[in-house]
Amino acid sequence: MRLDLLITGARVRTFDPRAPWAGAVGVLDGRIAWVGDAADAPRASRTIDAAGRLVTPGVVDSHNHLLLGFDEDAVSLEGASTLDEVRRRISAFAARRPDLEWICAENAVYSIVEGRRPNADDLAGLDPLGRPVFVTTYDQHSVWLDAVALRALGVADGGDLAWGRPERDADGTATGWVTDFYTSAMTVAGLAALQRDIPMYSPERRYRKLRGSMRMATSLGITTVVEPQVPLAELPLFERALAEGVLTSRVIAALFHPVGADAAFRAELRGAVDRAAAEPDPDGLLRLGPLKLYADDVIEPHTALMLDDYANRPGVRGRPSYPGDAGRELVDVITELDRMGFQTHTHATGDGGIRLALDAIEQASHANGTIDRRHGIVHVECIHPDDLPRFAALGVTAAMQPRHCSPDLVAGTWMENVGEDRWSRAWRFRSLMESGATVAFSSDWQVGEMDPLVGLYSAATRAGLDGSAAWTAPERVGLDRALQAYTVGGARAWHLESSRGRLVPGMDADLVVWSGDLYDHANDPSGLLDEHAELTIVGGRVAHSAGALSDAVGVVVGVDPVAAAPGRDRHVHVH
Repeated sequence: MRLDLLITGARVRTFDPRAPWAGAVGVLDGRIAWVGDAADAPRASRTIDAAGRLVTPGVVDSHNHLLLGFDEDAVSLEGASTLDEVRRRISAFAARRPDLEWICAENAVYSIVEGRRPNADDLAGLDPLGRPVFVTTYDQHSVWLDAVALRALGVADGGDLAWGRPERDADGTATGWVTDFYTSAMTVAGLAALQRDIPMYSPERRYRKLRGSMRMATSLGITTVVEPQVPLAELPLFERALAEGVLTSRVIAALFHPVGADAAFRAELRGAVDRAAAEPDPDGLLRLGPLKLYADDVIEPHTALMLDDYANRPGVRGRPSYPGDAGRELVDVITELDRMGFQTHTHATGDGGIRLALDAIEQASHANGTIDRRHGIVHVECIHPDDLPRFAALGVTAAMQPRHCSPDLVAGTWMENVGEDRWSRAWRFRSLMESGATVAFSSDWQVGEMDPLVGLYSAATRAGLDGSAAWTAPERVGLDRALQAYTVGGARAWHLESSRGRLVPGMDADLVVWSGDLYDHANDPSGLLDEHAELTIVGGRVAHSAGALSDAVGVVVGVDPVAAAPGRDRHVHVH
């Protein structure tokens, strides 16, 4: 046997229980062909000396919004923690871009105005040309409009929106705040209206975001990305990306199942998935299959479903995304989707939303006799202790984001809304892992930084990137366990444990050579933030090289706009 590629001089963390460490790894025909000591390795057409660097399986990012990305024709509000700063950035952008019909901005935080929701008056007078202003929150669950936009969209005259729920004062006047944005905007009617109304959501601009997000993912060592919410109408963007060679890492596209979808729509979803499975791309770069649903919304605007009142809103417990008795319609929907053979990926942040999702999955299993469907619940921000063991018992994956528990993010809105008595329920990585549940880590980019090294640091410390002290420290997990959640756990979450997540002969040659040995930072994880992915190999092909071990390959994304934002230590956004 002559290998295509042999990497020697490495510390290879295989995650193979039989041989957890090795000194070299070899690749042939896109698969791992040899793992062991360099002295015993077969000859290879190409050899790379890793010079002591760590080699791991490629990262599986189990929840990464490639389609959100960052738009160069919109204002980034990352790091803008005051209304004055928001107004300054939007005003300066409007002055620079007289060519645009709308002034769009992204990534506003909920706490931008203390003690109340932002409103249309807060955006008044920013554009001398009088164009409408449209602002999304960092998590895409809310929108902020000025008075010009309210008139242009008909909301000021009492009209509704297909892509959100306008809030109104007691007298019916629109405030400028719109909730339930992302869940509504990804429906068939919502997306059509959004693309008609808001230039930022045109197919070409969404495709441009997808291209940039994909380049960033590959450069960060991510070899499999789960795009968690793809409307059927936007599936052609991924098909185009595959045809044009944009998919430098593998993509699993979770199709969106909106509230209110009927049997005919579910049949469309089944048809799309079956057609893709019948004609897979030869390199295995694009796969469809899981379906995205919502059990509730988010904690910051008090719309996530809680079992008890919000600490600072007596009588308010949020709401389920599905109608019926306490959202029980979700139980019927997941039961039907499970019967149809679908794996589900359900957003749930509040302890009430998490319980509802677990109830739905349990009912589906009983009704259909399903074994090993591996439904997932994403975020799992605040879990009641009684529900924690149900993940392992039901075979449910917890798809979680380590960065989201950082105290520099949750201090303020999240902590205050939940209340100190429930902080012990927050992001229980360690407890879920020790219960036997599958935990799959992810970034939720661009809600948070895409870089898995930031996630590893956050999981290991539960401290802020600003050096702030750990919060809920008992739930910290060590570096090795966190890496497993990004590799072994991520592969298992998507039924890929026979092909990804470990470096074992016969598996896909998806791997990362890091800039150093990450385990050197096991006792002081802050050093992880100075490392990077030196080589990213997908299917045996060098998809990214920073240049130290091999000629530079691909577009190296040196700066994640989330990570680079000024003042990020003051953010209170979490999703």
